Amino acid sequence: MTDMLKNLCKKMFGRSLWVYHANSGGCNGCDIEVLNVLTPYYDAERFGIKLVGSPRHADVMLCQGPAMRSTAKALKRAYEAMPAPKLVFAIGSCACGGGLWHDSYPVIGPVEKILPVNYYIPGCPPRPEAIIYGVAVALGLVDKKTAPVQIKQMEYPIPLYHPDDLHTKDEMIVYEKIEKL
Repeated sequence: MTDMLKNLCKKMFGRSLWVYHANSGGCNGCDIEVLNVLTPYYDAERFGIKLVGSPRHADVMLCQGPAMRSTAKALKRAYEAMPAPKLVFAIGSCACGGGLWHDSYPVIGPVEKILPVNYYIPGCPPRPEAIIYGVAVALGLVDKKTAPVQIKQMEYPIPLYHPDDLHTKDEMIVYEKIEKL
């Protein structure tokens, strides 16, 4: 499935990507990082990524912020104005899962409750390098890298109290740990 989507992206978006930047009501942290990607320092245009002012000219929608009740219709309308084929990136913790405000009244939840999201770039806010890397992975320009995960249970030097280890000595209750194998 992943190879099929990667090949489809290469075929459909072989030319440069024109992105539309949509914030649906977050804290603007992700906004600043997306705009930072488009500055000459990171120079996303070298990958063919260009910011456009209208969704009618865009191939990709970069969504930041959670899906809000007040902006849901506008976000859906902007998505419908994009020509097919189109991709949607959820950028940041708020767009990916509702973020800090996921359980408040004006927040519907993640952007996927309104739009079909193709790719997720988590972080609060994600670094510009992560945003560029996420777009490059989506387009098949670079291979996805994952780090191996090792889970280790922490052992704390806290004695485990058990009723069998409690003894009465001189009218005091004393805990004596008896090692059992």
